[in-house]
Amino acid sequence: MAEKKLVESITSMDTDFAQWYTDVVKKAELIDYTSVKGCMVIKPAGYAIWENIQKNLDEMFKKNGVQNVYLPLFIPESLLQKEKDHVEGFAPEVAWVTHGGTNELQERLCVRPTSETLFCDFYKNDIHSYRDLPRVYNQWCSVVRWEKETRPFLRSREFLWQEGHTAHATLEQAQERTIQMLHVYAEFCEDVLAIPVIKGEKTDKEKFAGAESTYTIEALMHDGKALQSGTSHNFGDGFAKAFDIQFADKDNTLKHVYQTSWGMSTRIIGAIIMVHGDDSGLVLPPKIAPVQVMIIPIQQKKEGVLDKAYALRDMLEGSFHVKVDDSDKSPGWKFSEQEMRGIPVRVEVGPRDMEAGKCVICRRDTREKIECTFEELETRLRETLDTMQREMLERAREHRDAHTYTAADMETFERIFNEKAGFVKAMWCGGQECEDVIKEKLSVTSRCMPFEQEQIADTCVCCGKPAKKMVYWGRAY
Repeated sequence: MAEKKLVESITSMDTDFAQWYTDVVKKAELIDYTSVKGCMVIKPAGYAIWENIQKNLDEMFKKNGVQNVYLPLFIPESLLQKEKDHVEGFAPEVAWVTHGGTNELQERLCVRPTSETLFCDFYKNDIHSYRDLPRVYNQWCSVVRWEKETRPFLRSREFLWQEGHTAHATLEQAQERTIQMLHVYAEFCEDVLAIPVIKGEKTDKEKFAGAESTYTIEALMHDGKALQSGTSHNFGDGFAKAFDIQFADKDNTLKHVYQTSWGMSTRIIGAIIMVHGDDSGLVLPPKIAPVQVMIIPIQQKKEGVLDKAYALRDMLEGSFHVKVDDSDKSPGWKFSEQEMRGIPVRVEVGPRDMEAGKCVICRRDTREKIECTFEELETRLRETLDTMQREMLERAREHRDAHTYTAADMETFERIFNEKAGFVKAMWCGGQECEDVIKEKLSVTSRCMPFEQEQIADTCVCCGKPAKKMVYWGRAY
């Protein structure tokens, strides 16, 4: 009964996807709730995933010339007020510090919702000459946004992220860096997380507060909702003018710098869960899994079984993240737990296997079982994990493509969103009025104007005026 209950405690995703998601993050012990409403404890299993995300991304950043820094948690109110669009965009979400101990502060301090203003304040004293450029900095930190509705990883009042902030001599260099970092995010999502993404530009309505242009990678979750998974912004020289960040150029004239900003947060863990998970729990791509191989001894009290399991672990440790489940639970319980936690493969070994000189590899995603000798275990595990990583991406891409539709007119557009879930590709005139109408009527937003444009029709799906761009539309988290 106990083994059955473990799996049953996860709601079926087809019955209630939101409840399934909550069940998975709780049962897999990724998070816990706290006495601070809207904030979460990221438990070891969840934080280990974030550490792997951080490690992989940080490596990619450094290959692209990025250096890490750390700036303060607090922003003086006067600093935040300097860029009008920026402060208006974040005003509803800002948390304020008004007292230090028992003394009221002379000036309120904002708990950073993002660090553009701090970086600007820093850059104005740090950059003097063209020789100081470019500045390509990133910080790993937490930020606070006072969200009304929260959900673990997807939307919390405090979350972990990285935020890159760069300064350049020309607009062209800033644009090049903006797109470069978007490509880094896309490569990371597809190669490491096995999540296919759509790359494109946000509309003016959806772009970051204070940005000239915002670029995004959009992923489709299992339930057909979109998730903005990483963004990169070109600020032009707007912030530089507001904060007076100038440099002496080669011709000895003073010029304003051009800036970018780009970020990815712990919300991407939500994407991993919702793209790959199933009714048994998590399914983690091998490249991001904190434990890639779980060795499960069968009849472990029998002589030599545990010793063999430890010997296999010692043999594999240099090549994989591997553990032995030597708890006193039954094998069936251990299988369910390994599956719920999303560990990519398990290796089963018992007395009969030892007699035959072999063991069994079981894939988490397909449940396929592969028998192999102890001698070939390392090779077969490498092949299995590589195949699993590749096939998880292929399946996610097939799911996205099967749930991506095309609409040339409003009637078709409405019918698809009323009957189905997924992305809809449709033409747009460029007017915010049409975005507002679509959002009000269908609770649908523009996700991005993809780099790869298609001519679906000549006219806007909403108003019938001449179309300017093909847009991906969807309901989003």
